[in-house]
Amino acid sequence: MFDIVVIGGGAAGIGVTASLLHRQPSLRIAIIEPSDKHYYQPAWTLVGGGAYDIKDTVRNMVDIIPPKAEWVQAAASGFDPDHNLVHLADGRSIGYHQLIVCPGIRLAWEKIEGIQQTLGKNGVTSNYQFELAPYTWSLTQTLKRGKALFTQPPMPIKCAGAPQKAMYLSCDYWLHQGVLDNIEVEFDSAAAVLFGVADFVPPLMKYVQRYHAKLVFNSNLIKVDGTNKIATFEIKDSEGKASRIDKPFDMLHVTPPQVAPDFLSNSPLADTAGFCEVNPITLQHVRYSNIFSLGDACSSPNAKTAAAARKQIVIVADNLLAAREGKQLPDVYDGYGACPLTVEKGKVILAEFGFGGKLLPTFPLDPTVPRQFTWFLKAKVFPWLYWNGMLKGREWLTRSTNVS
Repeated sequence: MFDIVVIGGGAAGIGVTASLLHRQPSLRIAIIEPSDKHYYQPAWTLVGGGAYDIKDTVRNMVDIIPPKAEWVQAAASGFDPDHNLVHLADGRSIGYHQLIVCPGIRLAWEKIEGIQQTLGKNGVTSNYQFELAPYTWSLTQTLKRGKALFTQPPMPIKCAGAPQKAMYLSCDYWLHQGVLDNIEVEFDSAAAVLFGVADFVPPLMKYVQRYHAKLVFNSNLIKVDGTNKIATFEIKDSEGKASRIDKPFDMLHVTPPQVAPDFLSNSPLADTAGFCEVNPITLQHVRYSNIFSLGDACSSPNAKTAAAARKQIVIVADNLLAAREGKQLPDVYDGYGACPLTVEKGKVILAEFGFGGKLLPTFPLDPTVPRQFTWFLKAKVFPWLYWNGMLKGREWLTRSTNVS
């Protein structure tokens, strides 16, 4: 029986554990996480664009777990919230007084027929996997002519801007190599718009036009024939009628569909979409007051990014400890999320926004303008802050709003 059990050793799980132990070092906290590696996923886009070393995105989990926490290296398999138990895949059960659910989101490759047989070869890649991001850069460097497809599945996904960021960085390289005119670039998105926050669409469209990229909306990748280099899409018309179309490719960057982990989606904690059902303002579970959730697996309708988790950590740490003492929950979450849009090598549009698409810029600059300064933040400052700040419980630039 632990004071607090944390499900997941990703950015949200490690960060919230460190923050809680800074507040109350005497807490007995267990982190349930099967993986022995911890990844800084936001840099994989840069790896795919030749601007970051893949080795710098991974560390051993044992070196990341906060020293005062107990690491249970096992996979969670289910919840019994009525008896305050987490069931593990190895048959054990762990008891808790309070529970934090943040296992992240699962890449559902199985939703694309044939993709798993061809990933990492035949010109098929994805920046969403550690092993594949370097292959993206290899393909970008070797492609001199032909057709390059970049895909985006239905929401929700981790970092909704990442699918198009991959396209921009590849196109920028081809432009500077003088081969872009020989490459037909297409962005197939299951969404109806280029980006969910309207303010950022005009500056992004300028880059789409610069790179002569074709946009195809309501287009969802459903099958890949790697051997023959054919991608099959389901395209919906204005009336919602679906048709299939085969497209040849020389390079295919795939963003996989993403879902909540099965042990969560099949549990009493889940909403109808499978995510941990929380009050989006307090991040407390709507039915179990001793359970909180943050990160990609929670139901709050914010952008699923590490930047969102960074703000949510403070909300959960404050509110969980208040609930522990029977006090009113002090903090409210404004839906903050951030997506540094790498529109070219050396420039980033830093999209920061909250619920309803409200702009929430950290700096007193026009957030829709691509800047070298924000590239420096993305490539240098943010990784350092992640390893040395967020994962250590240092809550820099994490303003939360007090209810009173």
